Amino acid sequence: MNEGTLYDLIVIGTGTAGSTVASNCRSKGLKVAIIDSVPFGGTCALRGCEPKKILVEAAKTIDAIQRLENKSISDIDKVHLNWHDLIKFKRTFTERFPKQREDSYTRAGIVPIHGKARFVDRDLINVEFNGINDDTDYEIIKGKYIVIATGASPVNLGIPGLENVTTSDQFLDLESSRLPDNIAFIGGGYISFEFAHIAARSGVKKITIFHRGKQPLEHFDPDLVNLLAQKSKNIGIDILLETKVVKIDKKASSSSSAEGDGKLVVHYSSVTNSQADYKSTKTLGVDMVVHGAGRVPNIKELDLEAAGVEYTPRGIKVNEYLQSVSNPIVYSAGDVASSRGAPLTPVATYEGNIVSTNIINGNSVKSNYAGLPSVVFTIPPLASVGLMEKDVIEQGLQFRVNYENTSKWSSSRRLGETHSGFKIIIEQGSDRILGAHLLGPHAEEVINIFSIATRLGLRVKDLNDPIMYSYPTHSSDIIYML
Repeated sequence: MNEGTLYDLIVIGTGTAGSTVASNCRSKGLKVAIIDSVPFGGTCALRGCEPKKILVEAAKTIDAIQRLENKSISDIDKVHLNWHDLIKFKRTFTERFPKQREDSYTRAGIVPIHGKARFVDRDLINVEFNGINDDTDYEIIKGKYIVIATGASPVNLGIPGLENVTTSDQFLDLESSRLPDNIAFIGGGYISFEFAHIAARSGVKKITIFHRGKQPLEHFDPDLVNLLAQKSKNIGIDILLETKVVKIDKKASSSSSAEGDGKLVVHYSSVTNSQADYKSTKTLGVDMVVHGAGRVPNIKELDLEAAGVEYTPRGIKVNEYLQSVSNPIVYSAGDVASSRGAPLTPVATYEGNIVSTNIINGNSVKSNYAGLPSVVFTIPPLASVGLMEKDVIEQGLQFRVNYENTSKWSSSRRLGETHSGFKIIIEQGSDRILGAHLLGPHAEEVINIFSIATRLGLRVKDLNDPIMYSYPTHSSDIIYML
């Protein structure tokens, strides 16, 4: 087999993790190439957290006006969200980003390659070019080290009618002046809740979330999730628990059997019903069905077997240095790594820094995910860091819980917010803060203070007496939470 150019490092994937590794290693003089088969930039910048947050901010503005109706704002019927203009504004961030990222690689001396990568040996990558000014269809390149940072994509739902489902990527780029009147979301996680809250503030009349579990947002405190669920129902979001979608049909013009109007028919049933008998299922007519049921690592087309890289459905199997357990020249970072980190952008950056350090200096830095905050950007947002009650019980720790509904606090009342609360978990004896869980305005910012506390092992007094918070702010509420 003919081998092409030899690189010190080949990175597959141009998202946050891959770009961090490539930039760090190039800054130390390594010869680096980076490959992607889709526009450079990765999920967060182009199809995830960044464009989503633009939509969230617009929805928050509408929500603030609605919350303060008859308190300080009038004539709210004159204000509405123009979806076409919002998507146009979003594209001012996303359309230029791929070229900006590629130009940054070139300036740094990183070789950008547009193409589809797959392993042909333990250290060899076949790149099938995308046809951009290339004289050949493919090239074999060799790496002393190879980093897999290919991210994740929507899980295959495995149900009839998938062609009728809108992905989260497509939802973020819908071409219309307004969203349809009736939208259903499959899955009760981050994506569905965030998009459902955006849709509710965008004038969608009927919103339904189908979730297979007993509790949506399963990685968050159940008491605060219940508060958020109440708020969601109040703004027109119907949450159907222990329910699975089994089929999605286009609605025949003569059909009137499905509840509700729309172009599509969602067939659903209880999760305990193992029969795929569509006659026994319930139906709901909707205009759009959005996939929010989770994502899986992008590893299917990499031919990992050719490189002897072990993996599971959760991703590349790595050790504590984020190194492949079966091929020592391969590392993995971000959503595609089967590590203990959550699929979040800060984790991708963190893991990219770990991988680059271990490539440059030898395995010297281990992953540590303590104090990792997580946020659902609903309105209001739900945030969490550290341990939940069930975690401390399982670990046999002695603890106390400070829990309160804060909808009557001034910090919520002055914004017209009717659903907010907190739960702080504190270790008995040491007074260490083990976990913090927040629902309410600016929770996504306040949680960062608790992230520092849990990562550094701070105690209640460390966030209390010696600290002077600006007032009145949501951060200043911390002293009343402790």
